[in-house]
Amino acid sequence: MSNSPEGKAYESIFCFNLQSCPRECRAQCSARRKQTAKEKAAATGAARASADDGTCDGRWSGSQENVNGSLATTAGKLTATGKGTGAGKPFKAQHFNLATKTTPTKFAAVNFQQGRHIEGSQNWQGSNYTVFRNYSSQWHDQGWWRGHYNNRVVFVYGGWYAWNAGYWIPAWGYAPNAYYAYDGPIYGYNNLPPDQVIANVQTALQQQGYYQGEVDGLLGPETRAAVADYQRANGLAETAAVDQPTLESLGMS
Repeated sequence: MSNSPEGKAYESIFCFNLQSCPRECRAQCSARRKQTAKEKAAATGAARASADDGTCDGRWSGSQENVNGSLATTAGKLTATGKGTGAGKPFKAQHFNLATKTTPTKFAAVNFQQGRHIEGSQNWQGSNYTVFRNYSSQWHDQGWWRGHYNNRVVFVYGGWYAWNAGYWIPAWGYAPNAYYAYDGPIYGYNNLPPDQVIANVQTALQQQGYYQGEVDGLLGPETRAAVADYQRANGLAETAAVDQPTLESLGMS
């Protein structure tokens, strides 16, 4: 017996194989299987009732069905903790109303370190991680950033980001007193600005049970921990960053 997000209990009890059911209970079993399938679909949001696979032996079953509020509608499978794994249905990009014209105060900005490389990135193999292995923090003025990145520079949450071959990178030095929650590349999913990319990732991770924080478009410590948790559970390089393989695994291609 398990509880749905609304607190309603569900139980799946029926003969395994309707063909081997005693005649007097066959109609009852058939009706109960259909009702149970409808209840499971409604509770999980999957909107798909399971069909009878006919693999049973005529015994009665008192099997339980987990109906968890953090169950992912995009997930292909569930882990033992109830969190989703990848290979789910495509995630539809959303637009969020974020306070990106303000400077965040919920956690401190990262400090600039000239020539800083991303720790551990040398162990991330494959071309999808080249941008992380090659990343180095650079300080330049506004003219340099605009000239080198074809004027494609956007303002988000107190900082400026330049578009670099499919990724957004912090444009250190573009303006004084800039704020950056994270110093590294952010994959430019669906041609969205970095704050919208992050908000979509937070939403996808929420749906799969990895993130319980606010959808704010900030790549702060809690979001990065959730990303790393998802990567670990799905056999991906543990970058704790918004990279292409992770977003593709989330259905965000």
